[in-house]
Amino acid sequence: MYTGFKHLHSMLAYVLLAALAYSIIATLIAYSSQKPFTEKNRKTALIGLIATHVMVLIGLVLYFVSPLGFSNLSGEAMSDSLSRLYAVEHPLSMIIAAVLVTVGYSRAKKLTESSKRFSSILLFFTLGLLLILLRIPWQAWPAL
Repeated sequence: MYTGFKHLHSMLAYVLLAALAYSIIATLIAYSSQKPFTEKNRKTALIGLIATHVMVLIGLVLYFVSPLGFSNLSGEAMSDSLSRLYAVEHPLSMIIAAVLVTVGYSRAKKLTESSKRFSSILLFFTLGLLLILLRIPWQAWPAL
């Protein structure tokens, strides 16, 4: 079970990065061309939101079944940077990134002015993507 979730989580990371990049780029293009915020723009942002939430759910399952996750929380793990990354930094950063993406999408739904809706998605999705990129364990990143 652990190996399957590990591979699923690793491969879906590419989907998440592509979905967030697509959402940000499409929103940036629509914002810079000063178009009104449409249902298509909302659905584009929704793609990034759904991908983020799916990854967090899979990551949480992996966190509790992995020997590197929850079961590795100890004083010894905190002194080792790689153990600390897997046990604390990576999961916490990804949850914060998911919260940022969710806040950006929720704010965009509630706002009425198109430019503010675009700005909300751009700001929060970009911050979420940057946080994800900063806390990916690159040394274990699988090549396609």
